[in-house]
Amino acid sequence: MSFWEVLVTAFVVAMLLIPLQIRKFRDRDMVVPDYYKNSVRYVPTSGGLSILLAFYSAVFLAILGAFSAQITLPELVSVFIIALYGLFGLLDDLIDIGRATKVVFPPVFTLPIAFVASKAEVPLIGEVGGLLLFIIAPVYVMVVANLVNMHSGFNGMASGLTAILLAFLLLKSLTSGKGSVLISSAMLGALLAFLYFNWYPSKIFDGNVGAFTMGSTVGLAIVLGGFYVSGFVMLLPHTANFLLYVYWRLMRKIKPNDERYKIVKFGKVRKDKSIEAPNPYTLKWVLPYYFKMTEKQVVLSMYALTTVFCVIGFFVPY
Repeated sequence: MSFWEVLVTAFVVAMLLIPLQIRKFRDRDMVVPDYYKNSVRYVPTSGGLSILLAFYSAVFLAILGAFSAQITLPELVSVFIIALYGLFGLLDDLIDIGRATKVVFPPVFTLPIAFVASKAEVPLIGEVGGLLLFIIAPVYVMVVANLVNMHSGFNGMASGLTAILLAFLLLKSLTSGKGSVLISSAMLGALLAFLYFNWYPSKIFDGNVGAFTMGSTVGLAIVLGGFYVSGFVMLLPHTANFLLYVYWRLMRKIKPNDERYKIVKFGKVRKDKSIEAPNPYTLKWVLPYYFKMTEKQVVLSMYALTTVFCVIGFFVPY
């Protein structure tokens, strides 16, 4: 299968769908505030719907035999799982399902992948397969989806970081003959189009439907290829972001009256457009907390950091 066929198809469909969604969502006032601008602006959300539709347009063409290779059973199962994650994210956008639900249900959604995922060699553990795979694979995808969801908040950040991850996973699949070229290339094409509209200043946000769609795809691309260790390396910045959050939560319990650990969901923006970060306990706030940086500069620095770990992860054989 030529990945270019799939990627371009998803890209073109997304480029057609996203402006339509922006217009329709604005007409229906389905917008949310963009907090990091000097003047108040409202942006349509749940752009992950267009990402999903573009992704499935390319996948369905592959199922119908429009491309040079047929879809495999593991890819079919993955397509089903991505749909569940997307619908789960959309439900979260609509009613806010809560943190506990996000931990319980996603592994259940992902369980079918354990029946079709390839075995993998992991240092110190050995071969990952059998019953162990039924534990590791679903949890891995769930964790990745939540890591992607957490490491966001600036224009073009989550979509750009996920596009970088999928580009390297696609390259790893192409060079190793493992994993899914179809899944990675279809989502990458849709994301590249979405990033055009999501880049600063964003015309649309991905929403939880987009975050869970993107995150589940990254997790599944890793599991299908057996790239458990290399995928972990690629996601180290996302993991660091989560660990900073855990540290903040712990310190908040230990020192509840300390102003450094108070609950602040959003930072502020100064007149010169630099970000005023309330604390350094989320990765995107670390640099602007110590240095004057604009939103675009922070996002580009996050791109660079993830790219470095993706390059390292690409050369990890596991």
